[in-house]
Parts: sequence; structure tokens; C-alpha cells
Amino acid sequence: MTLIARSDDLRRENQRRILAALRAESPLSRTELTAATGLSASTVTAITSALLVADYLVEAPRKDNSNGGDIGPLGRRGRPQVALALNPRAATIGALTLTLNRLSAALVDYSGSVILEVVEKLDTLALAREEFGSRFVALLRRALDEAGSSAGPLRHVALTVQGVSDAKGTRVHWSPILSHRDLQIDDDLSDAFGTSVSIANDANMIATALKAREPHVYDQSYAAILLSHGIGMGLVLDGRPFNGILTSAAEFGHMCHIPKGALCRCGRHGCIEAYAGDYGIWRKATGGDPEVVPDWDIDRETMSALAEQAKRGDAAAAEAYRSAAAAIGHGLRNLFTLLDPFPIAFVGSGVLAFDLMEPMIRSSLGRKGIGLAYDDAEFHCYENDLELTLTGTIVTGLTALDRSIILNKEPAGDDYAKLG
Repeated sequence: MTLIARSDDLRRENQRRILAALRAESPLSRTELTAATGLSASTVTAITSALLVADYLVEAPRKDNSNGGDIGPLGRRGRPQVALALNPRAATIGALTLTLNRLSAALVDYSGSVILEVVEKLDTLALAREEFGSRFVALLRRALDEAGSSAGPLRHVALTVQGVSDAKGTRVHWSPILSHRDLQIDDDLSDAFGTSVSIANDANMIATALKAREPHVYDQSYAAILLSHGIGMGLVLDGRPFNGILTSAAEFGHMCHIPKGALCRCGRHGCIEAYAGDYGIWRKATGGDPEVVPDWDIDRETMSALAEQAKRGDAAAAEAYRSAAAAIGHGLRNLFTLLDPFPIAFVGSGVLAFDLMEPMIRSSLGRKGIGLAYDDAEFHCYENDLELTLTGTIVTGLTALDRSIILNKEPAGDDYAKLG
């Protein structure tokens, strides 16, 4: 690699660190940015100056309303430090989500604020292959039309799908809510809007959102397990989202629980989801055929009523939740044995019945075994999976946009000395 290429890479990384610091807290002075990023003052000055010229940053009042200057001998403050903030008008991203029977398109300004969101209800299983891209294009155009002049230029589109995406973020390999495989939705969006497009798995976006919202809880290693119509997992190891070699992977719900067991939506038998997904719980509670997957959307109200039946002592409903909990607990035991224990966030409509399942989940985990460094698993619950999915999509889209920004190549400060 040439020295020029290495210097370009370093500059982009330094630029990303500065923008990430401003996304975490804004506005910040250059002095505060130097402390937050660990970069030299000259590097921070060079990069922020270029970002100001390109309109990605603006000068902004300090949060504490102080001028930040030094206090002189007469008690008067000196020249105030200039605080910097992200310019909302610099760019807009489209944050798109595809979940069971629901399409959503949100427009988000460069500072991370949602301008507006439009939603379309439809039968996702009934859509023809060629309709997916056109539906998203139409929905995003509608959002842009409604936003009008309140939205800046569209610079990136981030699409989140319930299902398995490829590791490169370009296509949807498989989804239980779709009747087609290997969908190349990004081409339609990039052709229509002339922007870059990224595709991600919904559980991964939930994990991303949790880290952004509660970094003190979700730091280096943790997992977000989606308890809904399906069972998904977003896994973060050593601070990095986990993807498979070819796909988004981390399909916790499709790990085998009982060989040759109940039929799962994926077509295999005995998956955790076949027992712990909403349809698996409902199927067992109502005495359904374990070889038949219900072909209708079991809504939250139906599952809430079923949980109430279990709490009132209905034996079949209570056993269905115990069976679901056993599947989840055994899956976590295998996961912890392989990777060591870490915090688990349970997300989605299934957490409404978590009090029914938690005792069996912990029982199925079993006692601390040889070499397993934990006494009690750390669990957290969040009901609103759609909100977290959107938040993760926004964070991912803005991060992709930040990484794509190319500025004029002014010297980036004495951090370049590290290249030698």
C-alpha cells in the first residue's frame, strides 16, 4: 500500500471519529472534540474546518449557554470557544424497514432527527418478486414529496429486512415473511434515487440501536433476541456486529432444539422458533398439528390474550410458554458454552409474557458448569421492536454516509506522523 493511500485511509478514519463523537454528543468545541477522539488539536482543526466548508458542520451555541472562554483578571471571560454541530440540512437518508405485512420509509436529516415517516400495510407473502423494489421506490418518493423543502439532498438509503441478508449488505437471501428468495432490492432504489444502498437484518439493527441508546449496558459483547412471530438474534462480539461468512447469520431461532421436532417456517424441523415464535406457542397451546405452520399473522392482541390465559391457569397455554422458554434456555446454554455469557436483551411482543418464561429459561440454562464464568445471566426486556429497528437503521445509514464523505485533501494535522 502506498503512503498516499495510507494517509487517505487515516484521514477518513479520523474524520469518522470526529463525526461519531458529534453524533454521540453535540455541540462540542474543538477542544472537547480533541479530548473525545484522542486526536491532536491540529488534526481536529484541519478536519472540522474542511467539514465546515463542505457544510457538513455548523457553528452552534454551547449547551450550557456559557461562552467557554478564559476568565480574565477583571472577572470577564475571554474569547469564547466555537462549538460545532452536525448540519441537519447537509444530507438526508432514507431509512426503510420491511417487516411482516408492513413497509416503512422514514426520512432522517444529517443530525439524526426524523423528518417524517410513512407506512404502508400490505400482504408481504403475496407480493410478486418485481413488486418489492417498486413498492419501496414509490413509498420513498411519497415521503420525499411530503417532506418537500424540509429535507436536504438524499445521500443514502438504508433498508432493514426481517430475514437473512447477505454479508455484503446487497440482497435478501431469505425471509419468512416473503415468498421469494434472493431479492436484489438495492438496484431499484439506487437506480431511482442515484444513491448508495445498504441492506441489513432487523435483529442486527436492534442490537445496533441498543448500543447507541445504552452504551453503558451494551458495550463489547451482547445479544438482542427478537421474540415475535419469528425468533431472531443480533450478536455483537468485542464491539463488532457479528456476520457470517456469506450471510447476516446469527440465526438463533433456527438452531436445532429437538431433532425431527415441530415444523419451522424455514422448512426444517425442531428449530427453536418452531417452539418459541408466536406461531409455535399458539400452535402448541391450541393443539395444532406440529407439521403445519399457521399461514396467518397471529397479532399481538391474540398473543396477549393467550398469555393471560396461561397466567389464569390454563394448562395448555401455560405448557406452551414453558415449552417456548425451554427452547430459548437451551439455545442460550449452547451459545454461552461456545462464547461465554454476556448480557441478553429480549425484544418484541414476546416480552409481554416474559414473566411466564423467565423461570424456565433460567432453569434450562442450568447451573454454572466447569469453565463457565457466570453465576446468573443478565436479562433486559424491550417491547417496542419496531422503534428499535428504525433507530438501528438510522444509526447504520448515517454511519455509512459518514464513511462515504470525501473532502479536499488538506493536511490533517500531525497525526500523519504516525504513518512513518
